[in-house]
Amino acid sequence: MSPPGRVSARVEGVVQGVGFRPYVHRLAGELGLAGFVLNDERGVLIEVEGERAALRRFEERLPAEAPPLARVERVITAALEPTGELGFAIRESRRGGEPDARVSADAATCEDCLRELFDPADRRHRYPFVNCTNCGPRFTIVSGVPYDRPLTTMAGFQMCARCEAEYHDPSDRRFHAEPNACPDCGPSVRLGGAAGEDALGMAVNVMANGGVLAVKGLGGYHLACRADLEPAVAALRARKRREDRPFALMAPSLEVARTLVNLSPEDEQLLVGRERPIVIARRREGAGVADSVAPRSVDLGVMLPYTPLHHLLLADAGTTLVMTSANVSDEPIAYEDEDARGRLDGIADGFLVHDRPIETRTDDSVVRSTARGPMLVRRSRGYVPESLVLPVSAAPLLACGAELKSTFCLAKGTSAWVGHHIGDLRNWETLASFADGVRHFERLFAVEPKLVVHDLHPDYLSTGYALRREGVAHVGVQHHHAHLAACLAEHGETGPAVGAIYDGTGYGTDGTAWGGELLAADLTGFERAGMLLPVRLPGGDRAAAEPWRMACAWLALVRDGEPARPGTVAVDEARWRAVAEMSVKGTASPLTTSVGRLFDAVAVLCGLRTTVTYEGQAAVELEAALDPDEDGAYEIALEGTEPLVLDARACVADVLADVERGAPVGVVSARFHNAVASATAAALERVAGARGLDLAVLSGGVFQNRALLERTAALAERAGLRVLTPEALPPNDGGISFGQAAVAAAQVAVAA
Repeated sequence: MSPPGRVSARVEGVVQGVGFRPYVHRLAGELGLAGFVLNDERGVLIEVEGERAALRRFEERLPAEAPPLARVERVITAALEPTGELGFAIRESRRGGEPDARVSADAATCEDCLRELFDPADRRHRYPFVNCTNCGPRFTIVSGVPYDRPLTTMAGFQMCARCEAEYHDPSDRRFHAEPNACPDCGPSVRLGGAAGEDALGMAVNVMANGGVLAVKGLGGYHLACRADLEPAVAALRARKRREDRPFALMAPSLEVARTLVNLSPEDEQLLVGRERPIVIARRREGAGVADSVAPRSVDLGVMLPYTPLHHLLLADAGTTLVMTSANVSDEPIAYEDEDARGRLDGIADGFLVHDRPIETRTDDSVVRSTARGPMLVRRSRGYVPESLVLPVSAAPLLACGAELKSTFCLAKGTSAWVGHHIGDLRNWETLASFADGVRHFERLFAVEPKLVVHDLHPDYLSTGYALRREGVAHVGVQHHHAHLAACLAEHGETGPAVGAIYDGTGYGTDGTAWGGELLAADLTGFERAGMLLPVRLPGGDRAAAEPWRMACAWLALVRDGEPARPGTVAVDEARWRAVAEMSVKGTASPLTTSVGRLFDAVAVLCGLRTTVTYEGQAAVELEAALDPDEDGAYEIALEGTEPLVLDARACVADVLADVERGAPVGVVSARFHNAVASATAAALERVAGARGLDLAVLSGGVFQNRALLERTAALAERAGLRVLTPEALPPNDGGISFGQAAVAAAQVAVAA
């Protein structure tokens, strides 16, 4: 028998609050090893002692067999002198050092807890807060690390004797489950003067009678109603002041979800995953939901219940519910009880609340599947605050993102934490939510920024916030460079690469509104290698809300300044002429290269709409109309060398000609999408060839368009390019902050 040995193992990653210590306890017991395990500010610390062969097996199995919610990033081992220790212990957590532990994202209720929830013989039968180490709240209740109950919003709930026994039993799946509770000692629900089962019954009755229910959930309040009752959904839409944007649905089960939308195997995997995002999929004909759920949309956003309270509500209601963020348009989601009462009083007919505080408001995440894998449209609950790896080590920094779909990013070393979805940063309420989120992340991950990074747009509230931070260095990063850098960095690349970065608008280095950019770049800098042909933006930002203005501007180019109003555009003739004159003379009409605004113009010419009520609506409806069997394409010419110009005038003229000939909108949409994809791939190939590159990036909000993304990527890969697209972050501005962080880190590294 070989002499005994002793090994220390430092485990870093998402290893707190996920059942890692009891897992280590069981593994050590199986292998006959003595020692201890504990949590501290950096993760999990282990010391094991015993036979050297057993120690080797322990080191091999430790990361490979980790619990389902764990994410082991690194295991650092060192040999120690044996101490003769007997037995294996789980010790109390250590505190006092600089926090560097990862906090787990919230996880959907596991199957074991669901069985208990609906088992009449179980002591947690129908208890809305059942959880264990494999599921339940994490990020939304944690106030600090290490992840222990005193540093969560469960600190005020004293466990009863039975819960305490589970909590201290290493063989129990609730061992150190920090939110552990039961009906005798934990949080409870109420509605008005009713509590528990009575409150749940009243809540279901509110919705059954056509009312709107405010529900306090995991990361904030939802507004809920029956999805099959048109008067209820219409009332919610009117009260929330949300004219057209589709509402999210919560289906009771995967089987019910299949009756609402056409689900691919990939969609189903997303729906049942522990993140439980809203999954966007094509609506089934005859789906049993009210017309007001998603007016003029061929898609529906569907999710499954992810908390015990959701499971109870859906089971008792017996039908699919609308489950939308509890706010008025453009405000952040309500999450504090008093604030929710004040803001939602005129919207909700009843409030189903509970007494477990929410530490951090967190919206539902949104995903759609593509041929290239899942595409995040909104990264929030279930994904945040999982860290991303920077390919370049960073000094402590804060990146403040852009304006729309706002996020922030904190980074130090090679770790970066992109914050939860904040919303469009256009008012004081949202800016306050942004600042609160930054402070929480700074505290949680012990980041004291020495560098604050911002967009170049001088009027963004995020830029103003960044520049008001004192005692730090400030760095501005161009919007589209940040898009490209975010995609490079999440794939562990530093460049150089050529990128097609298409969106609605971003402040260019020349002061104009960019949005259709071909960039040759690495993380440290970029050159503008090409662009969409510049066109006037009549009325500036008004053109985004009134896309008919872009149709007028493009026709002014096509028709040499005399754009007669097409019959498909239902706009007053005098207004059309006035905007045409603005476009020709350049009055209050800055130049833009925006591909997003080009999509708007084509949607208008197709007769889909003249105004929008939410960002990107016209383009969304143009994609939805696409005929997948049409393989024809209009022409977008590539003019010049560098900067290469994508000239869409002939394309716009052909769109209008086809529409006026009575071509189906689906055919016109398909030919337009094919034109943009073909021209983009050809432009990428030309720029890459001229520079000796083989790496290409597709990003920016326009590439949320699944058809455009898939077709462009396929053509570019056929041309021999290696194509990267966003996967861990959205292609829209939700990924900008990570790109800013990557650029700043790389620039500092080069300057050092």
